Order: sequence, then C-alpha cells, then structure tokens
Amino acid sequence: MSAPAIPLRLTAPAPGWTVEADVVVIGSGVAGLTVALRHAELEPSAKVLVVTKDVLSAGSTRWAQGGIAAVLDPRDTPDEHLNDTLIAGVGLCDARAVRALVTEGPGAVRRLIARGAHFDRTPDGELQLTREGGHRRHRIVHAGGDATGAEVQRALVEAVRAAEIEVIEHALVLDLLKDAKGRARGVTLHVMGEGARDGVGAVHARAVVLATGGMGQVYSATTNPAVSTGDGVALALRAGAVVRDIEFVQFHPTVLWLGEGSTGQQPLISEAVRGEGAYLVDHEGVRFMQDAHELADLAPRDIVAKAIMRRMQQTGRDHMYLDGRHFGREKWESRFPTIYAVCREHGIDPATEPIPVAPAAHYASGGVMADLRGRTSIEGLYACGEVACTGVHGANRLASNSLLEGLVFAERIAEDIHAVRPAPGEPVASGAASGLVDPRVRPRIQAHMSTGASVLRNRESLLATARALRDARWTPVEVPACTESWEATNLLTVATVLTGAAAARLETRGSHWREDYDTRDDNEWLGHLDVTLTEEGPRMTYTPHGDAMPPRLAQELTAAGLDPAEVDALIDRALAEDLQEAGDVTSLATIPAEQRSVADVVARKDGVVAGLAVAEAVFVRLGAARTERRAKDGERVRAGDVLMTVEGPVRALLTAERTALNLLTHLSGVATLTGRWVEAISGTAARVRDSRKTLPGLRALEKYAVRCGGGVNHRMSLSDAALIKDNHVVAAGGVAEAFRAVRERYPDLPIEVEIDRLDQLEAVLDEGAEEILLDNFTIEDTDRAVHVVKNRAGNRVALEASGGLTLESARRVAETGVDYLAVGALTHSAPALDIALDLRG
Repeated sequence: MSAPAIPLRLTAPAPGWTVEADVVVIGSGVAGLTVALRHAELEPSAKVLVVTKDVLSAGSTRWAQGGIAAVLDPRDTPDEHLNDTLIAGVGLCDARAVRALVTEGPGAVRRLIARGAHFDRTPDGELQLTREGGHRRHRIVHAGGDATGAEVQRALVEAVRAAEIEVIEHALVLDLLKDAKGRARGVTLHVMGEGARDGVGAVHARAVVLATGGMGQVYSATTNPAVSTGDGVALALRAGAVVRDIEFVQFHPTVLWLGEGSTGQQPLISEAVRGEGAYLVDHEGVRFMQDAHELADLAPRDIVAKAIMRRMQQTGRDHMYLDGRHFGREKWESRFPTIYAVCREHGIDPATEPIPVAPAAHYASGGVMADLRGRTSIEGLYACGEVACTGVHGANRLASNSLLEGLVFAERIAEDIHAVRPAPGEPVASGAASGLVDPRVRPRIQAHMSTGASVLRNRESLLATARALRDARWTPVEVPACTESWEATNLLTVATVLTGAAAARLETRGSHWREDYDTRDDNEWLGHLDVTLTEEGPRMTYTPHGDAMPPRLAQELTAAGLDPAEVDALIDRALAEDLQEAGDVTSLATIPAEQRSVADVVARKDGVVAGLAVAEAVFVRLGAARTERRAKDGERVRAGDVLMTVEGPVRALLTAERTALNLLTHLSGVATLTGRWVEAISGTAARVRDSRKTLPGLRALEKYAVRCGGGVNHRMSLSDAALIKDNHVVAAGGVAEAFRAVRERYPDLPIEVEIDRLDQLEAVLDEGAEEILLDNFTIEDTDRAVHVVKNRAGNRVALEASGGLTLESARRVAETGVDYLAVGALTHSAPALDIALDLRG
C-alpha cells in the first residue's frame, strides 16, 4: 500500500469571513512591505492588504545582520557586482536578473533611506561600506554595526503604518484561490486569535504577492525564525506553480555552535565579521581557508561551508572556530554589538577567545519560479524575496544580495501590477482536500533532513531521507485542522520536493554538495530542476540554463560586458522572425537531413570585426558541431580573410546563416566606422564615444562594437547619469534651475549639461557641472570653451563636442583639447561590413 499523496489543498473549515482588496501581500519582511508601499504610492486609491504570520515586525528580515550589497562607492561598478554574483552562482544565475539587481540596487537603497532607514556612516557623513565573502569590493551598507535587518524592518514598518496600509497579523496563509481560467484570485487564511476576524477566512484580490520568506525550519538547526516553515513554496506547489532550484539551500558557514543536539533557531555570526578581518581556525589554531580558495576566509559561502565540513570530518570535531580576538573589546562592542551580546549570553567572550561555529541552514536560493517582474507561472500570482527564484542567486547566494533582491524586485512587482491591472473572475471551488500531516512528526522531519539532505548529501542518505518522509505521511489517527498540522504539512511538502531534487542532481554545484558526485558537471547539469505538484506527486523537469549556451561562450560574453541571457533572448527573437512556423523551407526541400559540411565565414571588405561570439552562438544554437575562430573581435581584417569556420549539418548551417551574418555584419560595421574616427584623431588626447542613438534591443551589442573599434561608451541609459539638455532648461526655467533640481533629487548622480551657446558656459561651471557637452559649436567656439574650462576648473570638468562633426573636421575639433567627440552615427547609421558564409564543396 502506497503512502498518501501530498495534498493539493489543505483540509480546513470553510471561510467564515471575506475581505476584498486590490492586492494582497503575504509576508511582512523587506520584500512584502516594499511591494505594499510602492503599490500604495503608484495607486493611492487601491486597497493593499498585508497578511503576516506573526506581528508586523517579525520575520527573517529583522534577523539579517550583515547588510545590503549595492554599488555606492564611486570606485565600484555594477559590472563588478554582477561578476561577483555570477561567480558565486556557479553558472546558474540569470544574468538579466542579476543586471537588474546591480543596476537598480543603488537607487533602491537610496529610496529605502528616504523611507527612513538609517545606515552607519563615516565621520564625514558618507555611508560606511564593508566587505563580505565573495565580494571583491567594499559595497555592504549596514546599520547598528550588525543590526541591519532590524533597522530595515523598523523603517518599513513605520512607513507602512504611516501610509495606513491595512495589516492582518497572526495569519497563516493556507491556499491560493483561483478563478475559472486558473488566474490567482486571492487566498484563504487562518487568523490565530480572537477578534473581528478570527479562524479561517478569505481575501479576494486581483493580484497575490507571495513574500513569505524562507523554509529553514525544514532542518533541525537553522538561522531562520520559527515562522519560516516554507508556507509560500508549499502553497505555490499546491496551486500548480513551478518551483525551481529548490535543492540549492545555502548553509551559513559561521553559526554559533551551541553544543551537540542543539535544535531550532541558532545565532548567526555575520559574514561581516570575516569581512572585517576575523578568520577561521581549527582546534589546533590552524587557518585552513588559506589553501582552500583565493579569497581565503572571504570565499563564497558554499566554499567556506564545505571547507569547514571537510575539516570537521578530518579532525573528528563537530565545530570549528572563528577567531576575532585581535579586534579588541572596543571594536566588538561598537562594530558588532548584537553578535557580541549574543556570544556573551552563551558564555563566550569573542575579545578573549575564538567563537565556536558550524554550518546551519540559512537561505533558499531556489523557490517559486518568477520572471524579472516577479510573475510566476500562474497569472496574477507574484513571488518576491526568499520564497522566489528570480535567477539572481543561481546555485549559491552572494552575501548581502538578499535584502537587495527584496527591494529591487518588490518595486518591479508593484509597477507590474499597477501597469497590467489584472482583472480575474470570481473564485471557484478547487479540488477536494486530502489528509494533513500529524504535527508530532515535525521533529522527525527536521532530524531526517539534517542527517540526509543537509550540507553533505549522497545517494544513500537522500534515499533514506525520502523513505522517512514517505513514512511521515502515515498517521493512525485523524489529524485535526490546526496551525500545527498545516505547518507540518507545509514542511513535509517542501522537504519531499527538496529531497527529490537533491537526489536527481548528480553533481556538486554551489550549495548542493554530493559526496558521490563531487565535481561540477556542465555537460549534464548546466540547467534547472523545475518541479510541479500533481495528484500523483511531484513532477520534475530539467530545463537547460539559457538554452544551454556553452559556458565558454557565456563566459566570453560576460567578460566583454555583455549579458549572455540578453544575447540568448535576442537570438530567440531573430530566429523566431526568420523561421516562423514552417522553418527554412528552401533548405528543408533541397538538402538531405543527414548531409554535413564545413563552411567559412569570410570578410568581403576590409574592416574591423566585432560580434564573432554572438554569430558563433547562433550557429551553435542551430546545431553546429564544431566552430573555430580565425580572427578576434577588434582586429582589422582584409577582404578574403576567413573569420571563422563552422562544421555541422548543412541545413543547420544555412538556416543559421542569415541571423548570424545580420548580427556580425552590423556590429562589424559599427566597429569599422568607429575605427575610422579613432584613426582620424590619433595623436590627440581626445577620445571617440557613442550616444544612445541605437537600434531597439541592440544597445549593449552596438556599444560593445564601438569598444571593439577603439571608441569608448557614453551612458547606457537615462538612469546612469543626469543629462540636462535644452528642453530640460526650458521646462525648468533656466540651466541653473535645472541643475539644482537634479542635484536636489539625485544628490549622488553625476550631472552632465548640454549647452549650445558659449555664453551659457559660465553659469554651468558656477553650478558645478562635472561634464559639459558642447552641442553644434564651431571649432573656434569649442577652442574658446576649452580655454575657459581649463583655466577655471582644470581637469575636474570633462568636455564633449557633438553635433555637426565629420571625419574631415574631427582632427581639428580634437586638437582644441576637448575630452570627447560624440558621434551618434557610430551606432545608428554605420554601414554594414560585407561578410559572407561560403559552403565548402
């Protein structure tokens, strides 16, 4: 007789009360409260309802110690933050999501400050930045030394109360309500207590946002609070949503070891302690991280956790030590007051003795699959924060990216709900509920997960865990519908799916460590395990990551400052336009399926090549078995040069030809034209740069091609820097007024000002412009402007000449001493470089 199936709906009384809302947000951490606040700002007349399992101020956010990672140091860049995140994610990050995180993150942090959050600052008033594991820059803002989460939670709670957003506390969400077309229409929930609303009720809403936090309580020892029982993931599974990468559970390497058999929420020793210079040692005082990774004690968390576990195995110990005695008592009390107090409560003085530590369950990198707008696979259902899998974290979260993810994607969700305005129908009854799990098995579930599906995993341990979880579904008595049985059912649901995914992934990657498959396997496992729940149980699907672009190509594109996922999406659109439903009918009709050949990509004209990796990605996507580059991006090539050789099915090569060459010839044309301008001004100090005059969807690639031609890039978007132009001046009532307005609203952004007359120059300099754009100036006026600026500001102000420039006049303009020549034609009207595909034989 088989074990009872995981329920698709929880057994619960019929709702005794109903509330109507436009948006219901489940969860009151950084993600949930930011969604609520942002939506209330966008749509003041809308009713936003926040439902939270405890009081408004509880949840995982307030336990976050380290801080929020964001590019706030002028010497740091979004690309560096992106690169650190991609490295930590071990090949499974969605680069588009990461780019959204790192570019929108600084603004989100500033808006959090505007909502009232107070972060630690230096004596001169600048934000104090620290460094944590996996980060190569100081980019972590913190509050109260090591109480960042508590400060973030305080500020958001006060903002929610000030905005008079309605909140239902002590409410456990049960199941999703859907209309006849399967769209989210609200939730059922149980309010634990007495009052106007108690017992089981329902919230009807046009959009549901899951922001329920993590599932750490599925393990015996965790840093998560007691409320983190995986309720959001379990609800999503029962509703039929896709859950992705759930096997990647991050175990924080340095959790205060409280003795053998200690269970429940364990005190966290923040990664920031190592960021400030503490280091790991074994019982003999040996620093074992120095040989484990180039960043030693500041390696990504999975590396550190594994190194600690290995040392524990080697030495037969159940913990290691974190040594920060060299800090001295004053630094412990000022920089890490919370950690210091917790240690002292447990009889440890970090100023005089090392802290005993061991890994414990900390953060779920996977969760409910969500896109860049937080939309799940169910229309009207959104997911944000730890409950979601946006692709930001990949196989292992980079330290302090979690609060940032909550901020950035919460704002995106609020904006999407406001723009889309879903209008679902009335809720309809769902299928019959099946039995609940006996709450008495909860400690057994946690113990089995900690034994068999924890930091170290193997086939035998996972099979034993799966058997134990199946047995836990049996109960000799009828289980009453209550908070304890609902939580136990949620825990068992999440544990079962997690264990199944961990057993299926036959490799070690990030926070998933298989002792019996101890290496990363990109050939078989560069992809995601997607799970849905059916009446028969969990159904698992393997989805290749980013259409399985070869890692070497993805790495090459990333190194070039390009997003592999965005390139993949561009190729998708181009091929969809080219092939339609029928495909390449000519090749299908004239070429036998088994015919194979070799073809050469050949330059027909002299020029500078750019985009070879992109073209290669097209050929690989359609089935090329072998590719060989004969040239490099940025090289000058002659007519007749072979740039690349490809081999494979002839149908695939010819079907890929047009898309590959469209991209390659266009980008090479941009690089070639840029090269001509660069050559025209060689020997001067000026540089050629582009503008935002680009083709839709091709901006990043076209700007890359400009770099290949020897030019430099100006702004990528309207948000990178403020650029005050003539129409802004008219609207603001003057250039000085426009400048002051920008500085007041965006005090940290660089400001560029475009002027079209020499008499405007002094006023702009008076305001402190960092860059001045001389639009359609004569060469004589350009020369005068250069002298004025250099005499007044030295090298503190950059000058750009734009408008009316030609190749013939470029050198004379450059010789005036301007810093840049801006040439919009580089990207918007460069002629394509003639390149062809020649099939051999």
